[in-house]
Amino acid sequence: MPGFPTITHVALTVSDLATSRPWYEKLFDAKPVLDEDTGPFHHVVWLLGSTLVGIHQFPDGKGGTFDERNVGLDHLAFQCADRAELETWEQKLNDLGITNGGVVDAPYGSGLSFRDPDNIALEFFAPPG
Repeated sequence: MPGFPTITHVALTVSDLATSRPWYEKLFDAKPVLDEDTGPFHHVVWLLGSTLVGIHQFPDGKGGTFDERNVGLDHLAFQCADRAELETWEQKLNDLGITNGGVVDAPYGSGLSFRDPDNIALEFFAPPG
């Protein structure tokens, strides 16, 4: 049996692609590699390293805002090498006008939390040391 595979892609459901697409383009500082209306949903996808990160909008979406206390996704974290890289991302988020919680240290690592336009919890994370 091979080892457990890595994550290839993550898809986040958003309420409005017209709002979320430019927000994620600024965050990722990249154009998407895919923008497609499949019928059941429209998705926009970026390639970040070896992982695809997509946002989906469903025409029959239920609306509302994200709440990590509901069953399902809690947050999505992006890997940083160290705390210094987190500080760089904190400055970039501030420059983009994205509210964030500042770098928070814990015994298991350091994190920088923020939210997208639908309140989806996102984080930059670095291991301790």
